[in-house]
Amino acid sequence: MLILGIDPGSRKTGWGLVKKQGRKIHYIGSGVIVFKGDDFMQRLSTVKSEIKKLLKETQPDEVSMESLIYVKSPTALIKLAQTRGVILGELFQKYENKIFEYSPNLVKSQTVGHGHASKEGVQKFLSMTLGVKEFKTDDESDALAIAMCHALAGGSLPSKSGKAGSLKASLAHKVS
Repeated sequence: MLILGIDPGSRKTGWGLVKKQGRKIHYIGSGVIVFKGDDFMQRLSTVKSEIKKLLKETQPDEVSMESLIYVKSPTALIKLAQTRGVILGELFQKYENKIFEYSPNLVKSQTVGHGHASKEGVQKFLSMTLGVKEFKTDDESDALAIAMCHALAGGSLPSKSGKAGSLKASLAHKVS
């Protein structure tokens, strides 16, 4: 199963792709999409086209995304929410029932072992487990950690009983 992790932002968005095969998780790729310019509507247009292109290139089975976080500036919060809305709009076209959100603390808890881990701690974990030597930005490593969190939580495929794994059901907020 291919899992795409997304760390949304109004100026740059990180992405990370992992492949889960049984109990093994493999690094496929990661990067950052940078939205240049001061015109916010133009940046939203770029978000839409770049996410569409990323989905076409990566063809994930499921998508995991960081949930909306508290931001001190109301303007920044609104821009982040609008950016997430554009991303979710693209995701819903193909992945309606396969989009999952995780809080930053949950991602850290699932990957590193405690919810208040540093970004450096998360990056060290990703380097050790996936063999990634260097990250362009924190957004890239955050997105990869989000994908890894989803993979560790078990994915959304039903078990033989027809129910999603109990760990998965208790951790993720399914977007629908």
